[in-house]
Amino acid sequence: MKIIIPMAGRGTRLRPHTLTVPKPLIPVAGKPMIQRLVEDLAASYPGQIEEIAYIIGDFGADVERELVRIAESLGAKGSIYYQDKTLGVGHAISCASDSLSGPCIVALADTLFKADFSFNIEEDGVVWIQRLEDPSAFGVVVTDQDGNIREFVEKPKEFISDQAIVGIYYFRDGERLRDTLHYLIRENIREKNEFQITTALQILKDQGARIKTSPVEEWLDCGNKENILHTNARMMELHSSEELVAASATLENAVIISPCFIGENAIVKNSVLGPYVSVGANSTVEGAVIANSIIQNGSSIKNAVLENSMVGNSSRYAGAKYELDLGDFSNFSKH
Repeated sequence: MKIIIPMAGRGTRLRPHTLTVPKPLIPVAGKPMIQRLVEDLAASYPGQIEEIAYIIGDFGADVERELVRIAESLGAKGSIYYQDKTLGVGHAISCASDSLSGPCIVALADTLFKADFSFNIEEDGVVWIQRLEDPSAFGVVVTDQDGNIREFVEKPKEFISDQAIVGIYYFRDGERLRDTLHYLIRENIREKNEFQITTALQILKDQGARIKTSPVEEWLDCGNKENILHTNARMMELHSSEELVAASATLENAVIISPCFIGENAIVKNSVLGPYVSVGANSTVEGAVIANSIIQNGSSIKNAVLENSMVGNSSRYAGAKYELDLGDFSNFSKH
């Protein structure tokens, strides 16, 4: 099995946190969002994940190394492809043509889920969905009485179905998907001025492919700060069996209200954390009271009271009470 992940967008709604890293590498419950996603997918598949192929923009060598590391942590090969033009998800997937062979899962990288991703690998295709009262902002599917998909519609203006596509797809024949995407691009078949995966799915269905739906129980959006914080909290709840406090972390006169994540070599002194706080590796929290917040790697928080806050990597903050949204490599203090 291969996992194909289009993730070339920069996540402008999450700035300043996406100025230096792409959104899928922002940590939730101590792990990059993209790592949470691929681990959940791999855990639901009984076989071996051979390869994880990422389609990215110009994110730099450090990001590429991290993505390859995530793949290798699951025993898979990590491959990097580039999308240099924003021409839609279908176009992005086609950029990974060399990896589109055999059974493939395509997973968009900007949301997380509570779901059982188990499925019948003999199906031609599977599309994961959630029923929504207003699915107009998403692609939707219309199914027959046997649960087979008979129509795919991208962001319908009028209500035709409550089954919204969440962005996870299975294809038994990756080559067939590849050839269909190449056909769309060659013939310049666009919808809403982009090459859509739903267009490719409709063609495959019209050619005889039997494509089923599978539900997700919970759809966790990661589009803005408030949603990231909510997802961080839910991931801690859903992965409560994980060891969330690193053995190398130093806790001195610290009160930890579970669940909280405290990373490798982090230092927490004279502070109260929780619930729902993530403190990244090599960060220091001293003289602080923090709840429902994410402190990324290598940062320092001193003499502060924070709630509903995000602090980026390698940042410094001291001396005030705020709801904070501080990007990477920032320095703020109030005397």
